[in-house]
Amino acid sequence: MKVEKISERIWCIKTWLLIPVRVWAVLEEDGVTLVDAGMPFMAKGIAAFLKKEGAGPLKRILLTHGHSDHVGAVRKLVETMQVPVYAHRIEIPYMEGREPYPRRKKREVNVQPGLAQPLPETADGGLSAIAGLQPYWTPGHSPGHVVYYHEQDRVLLAGDLFTSKRGRLHRPMPMFTADMTEAVKSSRILRQLKPLRLEVCHGDAVHNPAEQLDGYLAEMSRSLSIPVSTLQ
Repeated sequence: MKVEKISERIWCIKTWLLIPVRVWAVLEEDGVTLVDAGMPFMAKGIAAFLKKEGAGPLKRILLTHGHSDHVGAVRKLVETMQVPVYAHRIEIPYMEGREPYPRRKKREVNVQPGLAQPLPETADGGLSAIAGLQPYWTPGHSPGHVVYYHEQDRVLLAGDLFTSKRGRLHRPMPMFTADMTEAVKSSRILRQLKPLRLEVCHGDAVHNPAEQLDGYLAEMSRSLSIPVSTLQ
């Protein structure tokens, strides 16, 4: 696995499994927040990073969603470090296997039932900030997909909201995306946040991604054969 410091407070932990798989460690005063947990074999490397960097204890795991390549190391990390795991409340029934993910025939028990708890919500139904990160609900790739924005470092940890190619925005993987139109609509979060750096699980970083958004929406409009006004 490769470890890279991508901003003042955020590290990327990366491996390859035909395609890149990335998770992120956010270092704060009280310890480390892990965003996504990759594949099962990544647990050892994540633990080694925590020890080597002297970053402090792992305090929590935040999930962008519950697909197997994002939650694989959760079980072992929780067994050894006893930290809470959070996901969007909409996502939890799917990743626990109570409901099949859209467009999939079989249920998937990707996370042990009862292990994850819902992300805290505000009185108006939004998501509360947690550990220096602001979550935003961005459905489409999965029903409860969430991205996490680190405002101080202006880095958006976007899970599978996008993939990337040669530093350019690219659509999420169609085979694993529940509703591509909804996923593309969720991409408009870039216009709201204007991050300096976008991190995706499967691909390299995209710098100043909001500058590419109009072109991305136009491209996806052609691909989906729907008016671009529907996506904007």
